Amino acid sequence: MPGIGRMLVILGVLLVIVGLGFMFAGKLPYIGRLPGDIYIKREKFSFYFPLATSIVVSIILTILFSIFRK
Repeated sequence: MPGIGRMLVILGVLLVIVGLGFMFAGKLPYIGRLPGDIYIKREKFSFYFPLATSIVVSIILTILFSIFRK
C-alpha cells in the first residue's frame, strides 16, 4: 500500500502544478504567441495551431522529466 499512497501524492502534486499553469498561462508573455504558431483568420473562419509553443513546452517537459527520473 505505500507504493499506491506515494503514487497518489505525486499525481496530486502534478494536478496542482497543471492547475496553476492553466491559471497563470494567460498572464505569461509570449505563451501562445510565439513566432511559428500558425494563425489563419478568414471572414467566417479562424484556425489557430500553436506549433512553436507546443515544441517549447515539449522540450521543457522532457528536461523536467529527465531530471526527476534520476
